[in-house]
Amino acid sequence: MPSFIANAPAGQTSSSQPDNIITNDGFFPDLDVTAMRDAIRLDGTVTDARLIAATVDAIIFVNDQVKELKASAQNAGHSSMAAIPAAQVNRQSVLIAHYLRAVYCTAKADLIERYKDYDTTATSLDDKKLVGFLANGPDEERRNAAWAISKLMGCHQVTVELI
Repeated sequence: MPSFIANAPAGQTSSSQPDNIITNDGFFPDLDVTAMRDAIRLDGTVTDARLIAATVDAIIFVNDQVKELKASAQNAGHSSMAAIPAAQVNRQSVLIAHYLRAVYCTAKADLIERYKDYDTTATSLDDKKLVGFLANGPDEERRNAAWAISKLMGCHQVTVELI
């Protein structure tokens, strides 16, 4: 008997998180869960509750990784990341763009790892592509997050492979 899983439409919000905003520490920007869901292409399979939990963990991780940036900016008199003078792209500070990318990629890596056991039977070509993504996806997302954190910290990104 085939099973049926009804997915909520992408971007559908639940009433459990008002306005779908995750508040940050006041220095780093708050995160809009709906915008994040659209940016990292998550469908309704991932519930808001799971997305929020993964995002909170990602915020804690990224904030810890860039705490030196926060300390030096506050010592320079900047009360928030948005107040730090930086180049603008799409009417947004590149620092905020890098921060959001780091959080989004970290959260997505966590979500992919949690959904690995969802269905790995690979009964069709599409399923085989999905299994391949689930196998490599978390590493690629963590790499992207590490590069975004490096850019935030003003470091160069380097890829090293042992032979």
